[in-house]
Amino acid sequence: MRRALLVYLGLLIPIGWLAMRYAPYGLDGDGMAYMDIADLIRAHHWAGVVNGYWNPLYPACLALFQRLFHTTRWNELHAYYVLNYFLFLVCVAAVLLFVSALVKLRHQMNPLPAHLLGIDSLRLLGVALTVIAAQRELGMAFMRPDALLQALMLLAFAMLLETLATSSLVYAPLLGLFLGLAYLAKSFAFVVSLLSIAVMMLFQLWVLRRRPGRVLAAGGLALLVFTAVAGPYIAALSRQKHRFDFGDSGALNYAWYVSGTVKMHIEPWMTGGFGSARVKLLHPEQQLLAHPGIYSYRAEPYGTYPAWFDPTYFHERITPVFSARRLMQRDARNLVLSVRYLLNHPEAWILLALLLVCGARLDLPGVGAGAAEWRSSAFVLPPLLLGVAMWGIYAVVNLEERYVTLAWLAIVLPLFAALDSGVGGSAGREASGTGSAQDLAPSGEAAPPPDAVSPASSWQRRSATALVALLAFLALGESLRIALEQRRDESAAGLPAAWYSPNIFAAARGLNALGVGSGDTIACMGTIACLNDPYWMRLADVRVLTEVYNPDPAHLLEEFQGLPNRQQVLSVLKAQGAKVVVAAFNPGSMTGRTPASEGWIRLGDSDLYAFPLNLSPPPTPAPVSLPWDSTGAAKP
Repeated sequence: MRRALLVYLGLLIPIGWLAMRYAPYGLDGDGMAYMDIADLIRAHHWAGVVNGYWNPLYPACLALFQRLFHTTRWNELHAYYVLNYFLFLVCVAAVLLFVSALVKLRHQMNPLPAHLLGIDSLRLLGVALTVIAAQRELGMAFMRPDALLQALMLLAFAMLLETLATSSLVYAPLLGLFLGLAYLAKSFAFVVSLLSIAVMMLFQLWVLRRRPGRVLAAGGLALLVFTAVAGPYIAALSRQKHRFDFGDSGALNYAWYVSGTVKMHIEPWMTGGFGSARVKLLHPEQQLLAHPGIYSYRAEPYGTYPAWFDPTYFHERITPVFSARRLMQRDARNLVLSVRYLLNHPEAWILLALLLVCGARLDLPGVGAGAAEWRSSAFVLPPLLLGVAMWGIYAVVNLEERYVTLAWLAIVLPLFAALDSGVGGSAGREASGTGSAQDLAPSGEAAPPPDAVSPASSWQRRSATALVALLAFLALGESLRIALEQRRDESAAGLPAAWYSPNIFAAARGLNALGVGSGDTIACMGTIACLNDPYWMRLADVRVLTEVYNPDPAHLLEEFQGLPNRQQVLSVLKAQGAKVVVAAFNPGSMTGRTPASEGWIRLGDSDLYAFPLNLSPPPTPAPVSLPWDSTGAAKP
């Protein structure tokens, strides 16, 4: 298995690169907000970097790769994809360290049980599950901090387990360091960090029965380093909000998804949209027209699309109020999403069920063990409880697959580590070459003699090892298949790069050709153009400070056609200084022969159209400088 693991890792590096190289365009509004913060970091506009919704570590990584690759708006995505590939490799390293620390604690607490999987089998399984997550929800085309958070939390959990396995104080500061960095990646980690330090201390006192002084020293060191890393940003955020604040994304999502508060464009008079929350907005969006709703974002000085650059700004002082009925309704929905996640990730639990059916046994505390023996199998509790806690925190509010991948790893890997052959009970030992020699490697002990293992248990271990290897290499092969299929799609579409979106890039070039760009302010209309796929704004170097809100993308033209005050809408937008208003329409409907479609200019070959408002006739525009020529070949 050691050789198989090395071969696997050797193949994973180029296959992962291919997966990154041919990952298609996958941006959304979240990604553009992180890019805007990265720009502010490079420009040292720290007041804009402090954000109640998005934390700064992932944008700092984006800013670093901007500098390393000397990016422009037109080729920056390549640098960000390379960053995500690097973060994927860090995730792989983190899961290897996590499994090593888990097995080390397992051997420290009880070296005798006949555990079914050795350290290299568990390492291979952990890497395989990381590969599967990269295929499905943590793909390299998404500009999100979830992979960074997963890597840092796994490293933190590894340090926690090392602290428990060795009683050394060296690992406690490292635990605090990785937890602090995880918080800087995503505010969700704040609560999990405190839980992790508490679990470390309680496990040492209750299960390992260590001296209280040493336990307090370890907890104090971890908390001190965590505070040193996370504290400055918490202080800056609290100063900005004039109250203690470590991030408002959790409370705001609770208001949206549990309390039923209107998510977009809420105004103080919209009491029917408050749900069960208390709403006393400090600085709401300025409503310019009631029908249709037209809103100004001039109060927010940062961001390409200020409405989503910092959602907490326009939603300041929305306080969720507990409602058991609403919470039960949301929990029911999140239960469905949990089942959907398990159905979308069947590999691990099917393998676990298959091993149990074939005679393996879960050696868990309180399962088949006496009161005096439960501590020997309690090594699974710290990661397992933290995994359940993370899943539960998300399940209360909003559960998405990319959120719970970390929790899934923290739950399922300890369960596999707790499997034993079910033959010989706690007196058995693992066979040389299949598990025991690897399990004992962390403490440097020799493997037990082969005759310590019954033929039945030896057969089970070899079969389990083979099944893990089969799962892992099939997952790797699937990654290669997906990458090659995406390469064919890119070639067939004639794209200069897989991350190139013809629709978005054509829209940005079309705006620049009209003489719009270089920080000009414009307006947008409709959900597609404004929120769903807004990267064209950043490419064209414009700011959207006014929006005509319409959440129904399928009938945007019909609704615009039916407006009795269509000219008033355009006059309001023009009065805001917007050069154009941009919206997404079906090109087949934009004939120019109807009042609603008359005057709109198609932006290149995209489905985005611009209506001139304060646009003077521009001089003959120079072509936008792209990193390739019209044939798709790279320019020298």
